[in-house]
Amino acid sequence: MCGCALSGRPSPHCSRGVQTSSSSSLFLEHQEADGCWRTLHRRFHIMGNLLKVLTCTDLEQEPNFFLDFENAQPTEAEREVWGEVDAVLKDSEAILDELQAYKGAGQEIREAIQNPNDEALQEQAWAAVVPLVGKLKKFYEFSQRLEAALHSLLGALTSETYSDSTQHLEREQALAKQFAEILDFTLRFDELKMTNPAIQNDFSYYRRTLSRMRINNVPAELENEVNNELANRISLFYADATPMLKTLSDGTTKFVSENKNLPIENTTDCLSTMASVCKVMLETPEYRSRFINESTVSFCLRVMVGVIILYDYVHPVGAFAKSSKIDMKGCIKVLKDQPPNSVEGLLNALRYTTKHLNDESTNKTIKSMLQ
Repeated sequence: MCGCALSGRPSPHCSRGVQTSSSSSLFLEHQEADGCWRTLHRRFHIMGNLLKVLTCTDLEQEPNFFLDFENAQPTEAEREVWGEVDAVLKDSEAILDELQAYKGAGQEIREAIQNPNDEALQEQAWAAVVPLVGKLKKFYEFSQRLEAALHSLLGALTSETYSDSTQHLEREQALAKQFAEILDFTLRFDELKMTNPAIQNDFSYYRRTLSRMRINNVPAELENEVNNELANRISLFYADATPMLKTLSDGTTKFVSENKNLPIENTTDCLSTMASVCKVMLETPEYRSRFINESTVSFCLRVMVGVIILYDYVHPVGAFAKSSKIDMKGCIKVLKDQPPNSVEGLLNALRYTTKHLNDESTNKTIKSMLQ
């Protein structure tokens, strides 16, 4: 059968291209049939898009471009969002420095507890804890600013400005860099917090003491700053092993739920593409050699792990499922190819802070790679 009979359109190389009255009728019938198939195809395509995020079984070709995490500068189109986020990020290093220097009031608290009738020791412990609680409040408030910055970035990087996430990240590199900086800060903050038990001890002592002061009608100078409602929120924040990561995960989930007109895959594709870009840059010598600073390797690794965790929370079946668009085996291999002491914290983040790793649907090879 010739091509025109199959397609419903006359071929310039076929004698059927010269239409008789009967063949014209046949051609019109073919056109109508072709139109019906196209309509059906469009309908199935729309239905398919609704199921796409759940039924995708193959990893698409990985994005292959260099994302300049070191020197990307905002274009005019990026400048407004970039400026909003930069106002938050410029405070991030100072927050990390303060957290790293946080020593706690363990000794003063112990002495006060062991000598409950010694008013001088009680006053010393309270005087030591009050400024520390001010710092803890500052860290918590920064997490709220960071979540707002994340929403601004996701709004830009998942918009309909470009047709897919690869184009967004490649053409909006300054915003992609800021997104990466938020993830990098988050993992660094949580690593410091996890190794500092004084944070929760100090805040618990502060709340207990404040409760006693209320019962005894003793005025507390800090109460106006940290009222009971705020204290509850701060306490919940620090109760989590990785509070900043939880803030970002909850914030990303909230972004998806608040933007119901935006397909969920716009967000999950942004995250999976970022993970793929980091993996490709780390495993490709030509890209890796373009890093000016050696610290950019660690930065890339943290960002890769951060977006995997966010993807695992936002995607309906997570990062470890067969339908995931993240090459988890490849990402874990990149981590394990680094010096062991430098990535154990990141491997632990995948082991203990993801949502779907222990699902029955998770590939056994992936589970064994993380054991």
